Amino acid sequence: MNNHKLIVGISQGDGNGIGYEVIIKSLADARILESFTPVVYGSSKIFGFYRKLVHNIDQMDTYVIRSAKEAKPKKINIVNCLPDNIFVEPGQSTPESAKSAIKSLECAVADLKDGAIDVLVTAPINKRAMVGEGFGYTGHTEYLQKEFGVDDVTMIMVSDQLRVGVVTGHIPLKDVPSSITKEKIVQKLRQMKKSLERDFRIREPKIAVLGLNPHCGDGGLLGEEEQTIILPAVREANAEGIMAFGPYSPDGFFGLGNYHRFDATLAMYHDQGLAPFKALSFENGVNFTAGLPIVRTSPDHGTAYELAGRDEADPHSMMCSIYTAIDIYRNREAYDALHAGKMQEK
Repeated sequence: MNNHKLIVGISQGDGNGIGYEVIIKSLADARILESFTPVVYGSSKIFGFYRKLVHNIDQMDTYVIRSAKEAKPKKINIVNCLPDNIFVEPGQSTPESAKSAIKSLECAVADLKDGAIDVLVTAPINKRAMVGEGFGYTGHTEYLQKEFGVDDVTMIMVSDQLRVGVVTGHIPLKDVPSSITKEKIVQKLRQMKKSLERDFRIREPKIAVLGLNPHCGDGGLLGEEEQTIILPAVREANAEGIMAFGPYSPDGFFGLGNYHRFDATLAMYHDQGLAPFKALSFENGVNFTAGLPIVRTSPDHGTAYELAGRDEADPHSMMCSIYTAIDIYRNREAYDALHAGKMQEK
């Protein structure tokens, strides 16, 4: 297993949001550079602008480069991939900030494909603004799925106390029921099981499955999806050796703390899973994309324009995103080495 110091790529996200502030605060302690080598994709000009707005930080050792291949250890490397005349408007959603977010992401992904960085951490974006500037995806997850040519990915929210995946992601609520099928649920359970084993080193993971309707449909009174789709999916997953349980009524499941009994939870739609997750783990929550051949994480918050430029943003979710990405990369190395050894023994 290779124990080299990892190179962590960080895309700037929307430069008018809190992305740069949480990046700067996360990298402020020079001792952190002993653990990994950061490469920030964006603008040294914007970095410097926000650096002056953040108080109580000593000198930061930055180094401007053209590519991650030039990255130096023990420095905060900045790939200048934006125009020199870039303009910053903290708290404002602008076409320029959206275009910059797209460019930053594209440059980071190019280096990731090239092997110049080991993992990718993405700072928050304004999805609507980016779509308005030609970004043809509803978020990072969908973009990375297409870029790395995989059929399916699963958004898993990760914290020190729970992991929550979703069957349907960034789609309108009215489209959720028609998008939920037995096959899709089983596929998500397969992907979660594999990720829990390889990315989190959990043996025989137990996965709870939530219902769709209030009170799991109350025996068909409030909906039949639990009986006709979700329960059959759980049984099929069980037949494949996946330890899936449910469906459970979401309110009682989270309200009573039953998530502690499982290694992960599969929700049917975005807010069903993310609302309780953020209520319980907002400060240290991480968005992880399972199913990709590379490791990508992100803070569990948005651009927070209302906080931009005020030195009030909390960096903990960004810090957790960085270290979660490193942990997952190392877990994959160990898992793959172990299984490669077992194959040789055979």
